[in-house]
Amino acid sequence: MSTPPPVRVQEFAGLQTGVAVVGEGQPVLALHGWGGSVQSFWPVAQQLASLGYCVHVLDLPGFGQTEPPPDVWGVADYARFVVAYLDAAKLDRVSVLGHSFGGRISLILGADYPQRVHKMVLADAAGLRSTPSLGTQTRTAVAKTVRGVLGRAGLDGVRARLEEQYRQRYASDDYRTAGALRETFVRVVEEDLSDFARRVQASTVLIWGDQDQDTPLWQGERLEQLIPDAGLIVFEGAGHFSYLERLGDYIRIVNHFLTEGS
Repeated sequence: MSTPPPVRVQEFAGLQTGVAVVGEGQPVLALHGWGGSVQSFWPVAQQLASLGYCVHVLDLPGFGQTEPPPDVWGVADYARFVVAYLDAAKLDRVSVLGHSFGGRISLILGADYPQRVHKMVLADAAGLRSTPSLGTQTRTAVAKTVRGVLGRAGLDGVRARLEEQYRQRYASDDYRTAGALRETFVRVVEEDLSDFARRVQASTVLIWGDQDQDTPLWQGERLEQLIPDAGLIVFEGAGHFSYLERLGDYIRIVNHFLTEGS
């Protein structure tokens, strides 16, 4: 039976941060997705600990027990925060597990801090921008025009109500629930990390659910092409949380990959 993570709160990079560490052995860092927390990777951490790994799981800034960023952050800011944790924890080099938003951060770590990353396993990673459909492009253009007209007419109250109705109807759940992190969320999702993916030096395994609607499979296929040393494994029938839906398979893949050649 899974036990609750032993989260302790410490200060890293000026932020009170929730951290859970379990096991002894090869160091592994787990980075959760947007809206997640230490709990998101705790089932993984427990199983890897039993196989001889020391797993560090963070509440990323703004989530779990970690304070929000002091201003609007991009993905590179989150990566710098993670490196600050590695420095404080005296972890020279780790293998990185990332899911969704954690995958975005992992791409920057692998590209800009290659000396800190041994290997990476990215599940349903975000980081590539989709081309909006024609309908979305048209809807966005009309909304922008209407906002401009109302603003010039001094009808700010009407504009604000229409903007809120538009968000409630068309915005993603992550955007609607982002709260104080809304501007950070917008900045993060607008970043295309293709150039970072091309510069990743670590060997990387990509794991994807073929039913993922949040980061569709084509993004995994594209990352496999961009990352110099990468392979893609597809979990049929799994969605955006493929690593939890197929936890046993995920653990076997991670363990084999991290011990291979070590």
